[in-house]
Amino acid sequence: MRVMGVDPGTHRTGVGILESDGRNHKIAYCGIIRANSGDPIARRLLHIFESLRQIIQSCQPDIMALESLFFAKDVRAVERIGEARACAMLAASKRNLEVIEYAPTAVKRSVTGNGRASKEQVQFMITRLLGLRTAPSVDASDALAVALCHIHSAPGVSHKDKSEKR
Repeated sequence: MRVMGVDPGTHRTGVGILESDGRNHKIAYCGIIRANSGDPIARRLLHIFESLRQIIQSCQPDIMALESLFFAKDVRAVERIGEARACAMLAASKRNLEVIEYAPTAVKRSVTGNGRASKEQVQFMITRLLGLRTAPSVDASDALAVALCHIHSAPGVSHKDKSEKR
């Protein structure tokens, strides 16, 4: 299974694609889509959409896992994240990719065991869990965490038996 994880944002959108058999995970793509903060929001959203569309076309993921909205005091920030999420959903829909959403707390709990983990804790655990020599940026780590959360949650994917002796 090839899972595309997306951590949406209008300045930086993290993208991580994991190839997994349920036990072994390999990074097929890891990066950040950077939008020029000086550009109008419509132009930034178009850039995010087009970039995601190109990544989907070149990497051919089977499914997109997307971090769902969280509620914060800054309503404007939540609106902007919602707009970036819509770009991801549209890019996925153009390629007939199913989109599965995960709450930020579920993603953090999946990789760290703590639903309130910091971005740095998620980054540290992604580096360890995927056996990386260097840590990806926090945005890319978050995207990989969303993909890994889906792999851990997906029905029909063979997972390591927790009772297995080590």
